[in-house]
Amino acid sequence: MFLRPHYRTVDGKRHAYWSLVESVRTECGPRQRVVAYLGGLGEAERLGVQQVADPKSTTDNQPSLFEDESTQPRYVGVDVSKVRVENCREFGGPWLAWQLIRRLGLDEFLQKTIPRGDEEIRWSMMSLVLVIARLCRPSSELHIAEHFYRQTALSDILGVPDAKVNDVRLYRTLDALLPHKDALETFLKNRLGELFDLEYDLLLYDITSTFFEGKAEANPLAQRGYSRDQRSDCKQVCIGLVVSRCGMPLGYEVFAGNTADVTTVEHIVETMEKRYGKSDRIWVMDRGMVSEDNIAFLKQDNRRYILGATKSHLKKFEQQLLEQDWHTVHAGVEVKLCSSPDGDEETFILCRSQDRRSKDEAILRRFEERIASRLQSMQARCEKQRRDPQKVEREIGRLLGKNTRAAGLFEVEVKPDENGHAKLTWKKLADRRDWATLSAGCYLLRTNVRDWSDKELWKAYIQLTEAEAAFRIHKSDLSIRPIWHQKEDRVLAHILVCFLAYVLWKTLAALCEKAGLGDEPRRVLEELSQIRSIDVVLPTRDGIEIRKRCVTKPTDHQAILLHHLGLALPSSIQQTEI
Repeated sequence: MFLRPHYRTVDGKRHAYWSLVESVRTECGPRQRVVAYLGGLGEAERLGVQQVADPKSTTDNQPSLFEDESTQPRYVGVDVSKVRVENCREFGGPWLAWQLIRRLGLDEFLQKTIPRGDEEIRWSMMSLVLVIARLCRPSSELHIAEHFYRQTALSDILGVPDAKVNDVRLYRTLDALLPHKDALETFLKNRLGELFDLEYDLLLYDITSTFFEGKAEANPLAQRGYSRDQRSDCKQVCIGLVVSRCGMPLGYEVFAGNTADVTTVEHIVETMEKRYGKSDRIWVMDRGMVSEDNIAFLKQDNRRYILGATKSHLKKFEQQLLEQDWHTVHAGVEVKLCSSPDGDEETFILCRSQDRRSKDEAILRRFEERIASRLQSMQARCEKQRRDPQKVEREIGRLLGKNTRAAGLFEVEVKPDENGHAKLTWKKLADRRDWATLSAGCYLLRTNVRDWSDKELWKAYIQLTEAEAAFRIHKSDLSIRPIWHQKEDRVLAHILVCFLAYVLWKTLAALCEKAGLGDEPRRVLEELSQIRSIDVVLPTRDGIEIRKRCVTKPTDHQAILLHHLGLALPSSIQQTEI
């Protein structure tokens, strides 16, 4: 900070009035902002105000206005009874998000990529507002404009005044950001690989759905289909996500809500290969992606894969299940390699989990007892009452449909007796019960990778949980659902913003793991979000108010987190103004 004179001529005499000025950095370049108008001051008063406002002024690069060094500065007395703080706002969370953005270079990339037009505030800067808000406090564009932005220190961090952020500008920012989706994914994939020395030899692909609030009649992607959110009453879109073995995202695609998982594989693989090259990658997908057409497609051009096999394939390996040559790869998990029963180049990995076995048996037993109990009561009722056979058959159909896990264990028959009334007979199928017991906790994988051990193949497939974890973070921490937008482009832009926020999330997770803070960025973000910025107002005895925007001192725990992350929290904020 420094003092600047303003001259005014009154009655032929020139009078000097002083203001306290600071240099600030904004998105439009360096600017100077008037902090306070101080009026007429004597030489000693000027020196006193300068020292109180900025004790380190002798080392600053600000222009010096004090030429007479013989004048001794006097300290300005502060009326402590009137000292107050104002404008308490959230600082830690947005500031941490800004540090992650700068670490990635996302701000510079957006500034270069999104062309500058006639807009007053650059779309690149407004895009960062959306991404930071999605990471720190997910909400609608209207809530960001009316509440979130004004309750945080983003205006000081980004240099965009509160008055310039409104819902219309945020909606238009979505439109400006969406066309650069592919360029963003490519840039972030390369940048994350450089920062954390990532390997992209293993690509994990999974798909989820997210539902709409509203009819979304004008959006062709909004369709009803299989809902992972248990909201079959709502229209939805499907999102296919590709991540690395540690969960770092490479890209995603959005499909119509009624798209079957198995039909997305070819599109995703070709899209990723076109963007990043074919290389020598291994694709990992669950059994919902498996079909004979997809297997044939993946075998083209020597693509390698590890896939979950359908349940029907397990019956072909009954003899291997009975044998004892299993290899323990994890506590309670055993695997073995099996040749393809069809004699082709594929290898099958037979897996058996003790925890999964206990769970499967408990579920099967519960459904089995439920069906048996109900059939007994229905049989007794048919013996006592004159029941219509067709009605009884419909009841049995509903019963077995609600308990499909154990429906195959029973043989049920309904016949009319000599009077045309229903006669119900049923029995348990011992061979099917024996197979259910033998195959409980077992699952099958298939692959054309020849140079990996059974443990390596199993471990690679289990890493699909990283993709599932990514979906959980999108839905819980980043609130990708429900979607309130109705237009197709706005929906796609909303998903893109959530994707960018997830990139920041994973960047923070990688930094925490590298710093020995574990792999739970949620707690780090919550802890640092408690840091606030406040305006400290110091009324002087001369009637002048000195105002300083400061950052609250971090607690010991917060200081440890900042130290391990290599971040230095500023003690004060240079207020910005465009």
